[in-house]
Amino acid sequence: MQNLKYEVEIKFNRDILTIDDKKIIVGLTSIPEKGKANRELIKKLAKHFKIHSSQVNIISGFKSKKKIVEVNQGE
Repeated sequence: MQNLKYEVEIKFNRDILTIDDKKIIVGLTSIPEKGKANRELIKKLAKHFKIHSSQVNIISGFKSKKKIVEVNQGE
């Protein structure tokens, strides 16, 4: 199993996803309330990497526009 860590920057009210080496810029439409934006982020990253959402973990920055996420690729 390969675990990759990325810096993630959130842009609200946009629908984008760009990856530059170890940094990802993601646009979210959910409001940052009660974890809705974090759930949207996890789903969007899982879809992009073609993995299950349980394989994407937010490591830090739960209440910030800048986060560190870990993507577990593999079996």
